[in-house]
Amino acid sequence: MATSPKLADFILDLCAKAAASEMIDPEDVAKAFAKVSTNPNVVTWEGYLLAVKDNAVKLAKEGKIRVYRKGVAVDPETLKGVYRMGPVSAE
Repeated sequence: MATSPKLADFILDLCAKAAASEMIDPEDVAKAFAKVSTNPNVVTWEGYLLAVKDNAVKLAKEGKIRVYRKGVAVDPETLKGVYRMGPVSAE
């Protein structure tokens, strides 16, 4: 039986593949992760949105990715509303 990847690793991989100036939509992450996940408790991609945000905040606090709001890097501690993710090299 195949195991699904960890969401944090999935986010890191997508950010690593992104161009330096590219920002990633959390909905796209949730949709892509839903296709490879084997979690029987999550029926639709929307079920991953909160987990994507939680992982994005954690990874940003660790300095592994950046979170953006309105195109500007923001403090992950105060992240609210619509956001995007990107590699640390993005600015």
